[in-house]
Amino acid sequence: MNQLANDCDRKSSRYQLEIVWRNVFLMTSLHLAAIYGLFLMTFYAKYATLLMHNLSVIILGLGITCGAHRLWAHRSYEASLGLRIFLMLLNSSSLQNDIYVWSRDHRTHHKFSETDADPHNVCRGFFFSHIGWLLCRKHPDVRQFGQTISMSDLEEDIVIQFQRKFYRPLSILMTFIVPTVLAWFCWNEDFFIALLTTMTRYTFTLHATWLVNSAAHLYGRQPYDCRMRPSDNLFVEYISIGEGYHNYHHVFPQDYSASELSWTMDYNFSTLFIDLCAWFGLVWNRKKIDPKMIAERVRRTGDPSLIQVYHSRKNYSLWLHTIIPTVLMIILPILTVFLFRRFLSRFCTTYFDENFSR
Repeated sequence: MNQLANDCDRKSSRYQLEIVWRNVFLMTSLHLAAIYGLFLMTFYAKYATLLMHNLSVIILGLGITCGAHRLWAHRSYEASLGLRIFLMLLNSSSLQNDIYVWSRDHRTHHKFSETDADPHNVCRGFFFSHIGWLLCRKHPDVRQFGQTISMSDLEEDIVIQFQRKFYRPLSILMTFIVPTVLAWFCWNEDFFIALLTTMTRYTFTLHATWLVNSAAHLYGRQPYDCRMRPSDNLFVEYISIGEGYHNYHHVFPQDYSASELSWTMDYNFSTLFIDLCAWFGLVWNRKKIDPKMIAERVRRTGDPSLIQVYHSRKNYSLWLHTIIPTVLMIILPILTVFLFRRFLSRFCTTYFDENFSR
């Protein structure tokens, strides 16, 4: 690994970045549409539309966190065929590449983290690791070393192969058409408001995922291994519904919870979903790291004082750590828009009454 890092550093000086202008145009257009969609959300969209998008951010996000990431990229648990199909459909609603490509890139990221073989190498800066890696050609090392990653398990998965075969029409249908038509047809939302606010929701989910690659590799604490950049980041933990304990995850990637503590002691909506599915018999063989192994690793490479502080602040609760924060994440944005509209309406009414009434 160190040899690879040294080789990558030498090659970086000779590597010429090649921008993919088509991707730049598409990403710019998407973000402009998302900004306008945010304006429409604030002033014009119906509250049912806002509720749909808030629920979508969390529910569809499970297709990335519980599906592409924990189930298929890391094989940290096993799931029934029905649940795999459900997660595949949720994943298709996120439009972040098909599961096979997503998992291959993620396995490459873990094996060659923070080298030029890492698809979103954080050593190249926040912007590159966040979105820039999607705007340029892959570094030759990403292609070369990515070919060494075993993908035989996904090549034999009929759900993955079905998605790969029909990914483009399926993802466009699930990401844009279904939510737009749903809002337009079910509660008579304006078609263009429904479409543009869907663009906003989609863009938000992209950034929630990208922050794991960027912010969680640059900002936070490293209680489990101080020698690596991946960090436990509380903000990313919430916005990515459970993926923010990134220092732990890079030390123990096979843990199905992607964190040391469960959803009853810390925020982790993705783990709550997996545990709920296990209760119904849809999930089994959830892999969890032995606490003795964690303690030994912290002793060798981590910061025991940070772990003590981390553990001392946690207490068991079925509601406090995950369920209540998730409900608030759904309700508070809508309440904020409602109060803002009420304030704006009263302000405008008062202003016009005082200045234009006779």
